[in-house]
Amino acid sequence: MKYLILFSVLFCYCNPTVTSDQNAQSKELNSLIDQWHTDAANANLDSYIGFMDSTCNYIGTDATENWLRDDFAAFCKPYFAKKTTWDFTPIQRDVRINEAGNTAWFDEILDTHMGTCRGSGALELKNGQWKLMQYVLSAAIPNESMESVKEAKHEADSVYKSHFAR
Repeated sequence: MKYLILFSVLFCYCNPTVTSDQNAQSKELNSLIDQWHTDAANANLDSYIGFMDSTCNYIGTDATENWLRDDFAAFCKPYFAKKTTWDFTPIQRDVRINEAGNTAWFDEILDTHMGTCRGSGALELKNGQWKLMQYVLSAAIPNESMESVKEAKHEADSVYKSHFAR
């Protein structure tokens, strides 16, 4: 009897179910994010936008690029119609999932036409489907190149900031 109780206690504490569930969810999320990038590369607008929640916020590399999903869809539509979309290939990605298993966030390094970029996003499980809630794309600038980048963008930044001057 003593061994049965010890075995039961050890089984409860050592059961890897949570880990395997999180691993399965992580694989599923990686696959969904990969498919989202593939949908962009293949100009599949319905699937690309369909992965995004109706309240999703897409933040691009330009300071003016801060769209809600439907506005982003309108921006994307002419590019997708002409099949002149973007192909972001993930090089590395980390996905993290909360304990409840209904919220996830990720960061990724991407190979793009702009060079190396970083993407990050948040996802939520809604009605049994993962939906992208926010995505942020940024250009990854090597530290040793920062001075020349700062000089190149100084004028454009000044014009942009003047719109917000108080």
